[in-house]
Amino acid sequence: MEKFVAIKRSKDLKPVRYLIVDDSVFARKNLRRMIETFGGQVVAEASNGLTAITEYDRIKPDVVLMDITMPQMGGIEAVEKIVQQDPQARIVMVSAVGYRENIVAALQCGARHFVQKPVKPEALYEAIRHVLGEDGSPAAEDTQGQSDGACGESMSKSR
Repeated sequence: MEKFVAIKRSKDLKPVRYLIVDDSVFARKNLRRMIETFGGQVVAEASNGLTAITEYDRIKPDVVLMDITMPQMGGIEAVEKIVQQDPQARIVMVSAVGYRENIVAALQCGARHFVQKPVKPEALYEAIRHVLGEDGSPAAEDTQGQSDGACGESMSKSR
């Protein structure tokens, strides 16, 4: 795998902390490996949206990498609930389900970016840089994903 310049938090120069959410153990391991090459630290993993919400509240990661299709609660619904609790949450959707409706719904619910599986390290690296900002600090306030009621409407259309 190609060598990447480490992305650090600008406030304290510590590694960026990640929560990986995917029902596939293989996908989580693959994302973990990429994050480690970016100088990041995986602080928690979840296999569904319900666990993702609990883990997010518990650890307050810098970035969440979230799949869309999962058992118990899907990624789009989990994004909506996390962003309701923390409007500054930085969530990147990582999914093989690349239907335009799902991407739009995820972004309307509060996700900041989308990366399609199979994940290319360069694409994930750029998405993370985008949501954190060029210097590794949190990106300027992003109103793109702030819920205005359109989230639930898009979700029902995408099902």
